[in-house]
Amino acid sequence: MVLSLEHPLVMGVLNVTPDSFSDGGQFFSPDKAIAHAKQMVKNGADIIDIGGESTRPRSKRISKEEELRRVLPVIDILLKEPQIPLSIDTIKPEVADECLKLGVHILNDVTGLRNEQMIEVAARYNVPTIIMHMQGTPETMQVHPTYGEVIEDIKTHLKEQAQKAQAAGISQVIIDPGIGFGKTVEHNLAIIKNLRSFKELGYPLLVGPSRKTFMGKILNLEAQDRLEGTLAAVTACVLNGADILRVHDVKECKRAITIAHAIKSVD
Repeated sequence: MVLSLEHPLVMGVLNVTPDSFSDGGQFFSPDKAIAHAKQMVKNGADIIDIGGESTRPRSKRISKEEELRRVLPVIDILLKEPQIPLSIDTIKPEVADECLKLGVHILNDVTGLRNEQMIEVAARYNVPTIIMHMQGTPETMQVHPTYGEVIEDIKTHLKEQAQKAQAAGISQVIIDPGIGFGKTVEHNLAIIKNLRSFKELGYPLLVGPSRKTFMGKILNLEAQDRLEGTLAAVTACVLNGADILRVHDVKECKRAITIAHAIKSVD
């Protein structure tokens, strides 16, 4: 599978977890998760990104067995639905292998293929692979994140990892600068403002600003009240070159993204 990027794609977030930062527990049961995925597709999602382990700041790791127990029943049902491209959001090669073996279409690794075994798995199935930048680990990433020069540091890392992926035989590499993963408010704002700089690397660009803490700090709002902030952020991302937007509020974001893309496309 190769993703067509003629227009910005909407990736709907499906957290099959009890502890994700924004919607942990809401879709923890397979039935609720499956129903939510189908609703997101009706609302305009182009991809469903399924995760069984929270990567919120200071979250704790779970076993591969527990992660698979959470996601496999959901994947098994959704793979039977036509026209629902599925992505597995995992940092574990064993989990990625099991899900891709079943037929999941995309790999989303928030650790950016730092694990050599993950590169081998992605290359074996040759699926579109999302390489995200994260400073540190989920447990440590928000403990005083610092950079020499934030944009150039992230670009250098993403370029190196993307080249490794291509050398291993992965045909479609997608980069993600990792909003909220080892970044301050100022870092996140700088990334969104300077997305065109990441486009210079020549890879499709995914951005996931949805409901993130940086907008909560600016607006003084909890995660569930950050829709307007999210809409502003995804609009800015599209205007600055984002190809895929990873969001929770699919219907609203799809509309904002469509308008932003129409504006951007005018000659």
